[in-house]
Parts: sequence; structure tokens; C-alpha cells
Amino acid sequence: MTAALGHGAVAGRTGTARRVAVIGPHILDVLGRPVESIPAGQGSARLTEIRATAAGTAAGTGVDLAKLGSSVRSIGAVGTDLLADILIAALTAHGVDTGGLVRTAAAQTSATILPIRPSGERPALHVPGASRLLNLADIDLAGLAGFDAVLLGGPDALASLSGADLAAVVAAAKCGAAKCGAAKSGAAKSGAAKSGAAESGGALVAIDVLHPGSERDFARIGAALSRADWFWPNADQLLALTGQTDLELAIADVLALGTGGVAVTLGSDGCLVTGGASAASDNAKLTHIPAIAVDVVDTTGCGDGFNAGMLTGLLLGCDPVDAAWLGVACGALVATGLGSDAGLESLDQVLAFLQTANAEVADRISTAVISTAVISTAPIRTGSEQHDRSASPGG
Repeated sequence: MTAALGHGAVAGRTGTARRVAVIGPHILDVLGRPVESIPAGQGSARLTEIRATAAGTAAGTGVDLAKLGSSVRSIGAVGTDLLADILIAALTAHGVDTGGLVRTAAAQTSATILPIRPSGERPALHVPGASRLLNLADIDLAGLAGFDAVLLGGPDALASLSGADLAAVVAAAKCGAAKCGAAKSGAAKSGAAKSGAAESGGALVAIDVLHPGSERDFARIGAALSRADWFWPNADQLLALTGQTDLELAIADVLALGTGGVAVTLGSDGCLVTGGASAASDNAKLTHIPAIAVDVVDTTGCGDGFNAGMLTGLLLGCDPVDAAWLGVACGALVATGLGSDAGLESLDQVLAFLQTANAEVADRISTAVISTAVISTAPIRTGSEQHDRSASPGG
């Protein structure tokens, strides 16, 4: 079983920028609040606020990671329409490198209309769109190992990538496409994946899912999960994926694949995370982290916020439990505004907020920030540097 990357594993090999690639769905969300009911016929209703945001398990998390100080590259498929222009502009405004996006005329950009209820609940009207059309050839596999971390967000929604393709993406991130694809036999790759932390020179790899989940999805992403360092579903998704009715058994099913660690978000109940200071010897140990109370405006993107916070904590060298606390704090802040990019402003803001809930953890993370002395040096590309699939089939 792969030991979960956490305390010092990545921070120890990079003293410069936290460089993260996010791969997966890029969705334009249009949100309005508060919506108590949909008017009948051609009736209308006045709202307090309407926003458009970059969302999805890749784009939404990418924006949050950028706010927390990482240098982020987005990899995914969007359309050639105005929706894509708006989505790219939103990503660029947050400093996200959009050079990994491909544009295709074969489908509109993935988009969702979200009428947000006064309680913060969010029914969704969704067009899957271009996100499904991302192909393996669109991803620079050889470049993935140059990142400190790779988030494969929503592989269940990437219909054009087979289970083997998804596993190839993870393998490339772990040790580089050339090394993993040519220099190692299948048996050697399997042994390396189960022997310890990240393979030399590779990235920390985390996976999340987008859809409600099914056992068929679990089978398809299983090979990718077997090499990943972390899996971050919500409780409903994990139970549906594994077919279990008990979260501990469901987590055990994931760990049995070889996944390094699991963090399961529980909504208003916080999260469960495996590992901790003794992760290498007792990775199956579960720690419950409570939610942090906030005045909820909209729960859209709370999971993306959690992912960004936990990944940031791990890249700072934090223990997985402390990293999960940072994730919970980020998710709570996202819920205080409208849209997946609301509420969360910066790492300093999150740490000040976490100080009110768990000062000891906040102090440890603050110390990690100081000790790593992270300076973001990676160049930011503008939206004009996107690949156009019609002109550049290889992405």
C-alpha cells in the first residue's frame, strides 16, 4: 500500500513555488440568489445577486489553489463559444495558467445554472459539454512530473479517457511519462507504486470525482486510484462508488487498491481523514475533523475549497490531519459567498479564520509556511496561449 504523502514529503524536495496542475472538468457556473421558487409561466422574480464563475473539480479547485499561493496550470477541454471566453477570463483573472486548455467546436463549454435557495442548497441545471471530450493526446504527459502536485478532478466525467488512459496520467505525474512508460515494466511500476511515497522526481497525485458515483465508475478509475496518493470524495459519492453502506468499509476498499490515503468530506459534519503523524505505519487510522460554523450563503464549491486547502497543507509539509483542517477551513469560507470562488481570499485569511477554531493547528501551519519560504516563480500564461484542437491536434 502506498504511504500517503504528507509530512514533509513534497516540501522537502522543493523550496520554490508550489506548482500544481489541475486536470478535469472546466465548467462555467451561472448562479443567482436567493431563489425560493421558479416563477410559473413567464413570471419573473428579483434576486439579490447573480454571478458567473469558473467551476468544476478542476477549474474551481484551481482558482482556490491560486488564491492560496500556488502556481496553477489548468488542463481540460472547453468549447469555442462565448462561455469558454468568459471561463478563461475568470481563470486568468485569478492568475491561473490556461495554456493547458484545448478548445473544440465539437461541443459547447460545460455549464451549469444554479438557483441558490435561501438555505444555501443548490439544485443544478447542467450541460456536460466539452469537458467530456478531453483526450489523452491533449495532455502533456511528459510535463506532469515537473509539478509538485497533480489533481485529477472528476475523472468519472472525462468520458473520452479510458481507465487505462487515466492510469497513464497518474503514472506520468508520479515519475514522468518517459520513465514510467518506457523504462519500467508493468511489474516494476506496480512495485514502485506500492513501495512508499512519490517516485523520485514525481508529483503528489490526488483524485476527486464529480458525479454522484457508481460501482461502474469505481471500476473505471480503480487503476488510477491504485497509484494515487490521495482520494477526496464526499461521503455519498464514496458509498455509491464502493457499494458499501459503511464509510469505514468504503474507505478500506479504496485503501485496498493501493491508494495512499483518503479524506471524505461530510458536509456539515466536517470530514474523515486517514493517517496522521503515524501515516506510514497506521494509514488506516481515521481522524474526524468537525466542520467550522459559518453563516451559509451557498454551498457550491465547498468540496473544491476543501481539496485546495488540503493539497496546500500537504505541499507545505503538514501532517495529513493538519492539512485536512486547512481544507475544512477553506470549504467553510467558500460557503460564505455566492459561487465556488467566493469567501476564500488568501492563505493568510484562511489561517486567521482557522485560528478561531483550532489555534494549535493554525500555528503549526503558519510555522510550515514560514519554514518553506515559498516564492511563486512560475510564469503565468494568458488565455491567448490556449491550444486550439483544430490547429494543434496533439494539445
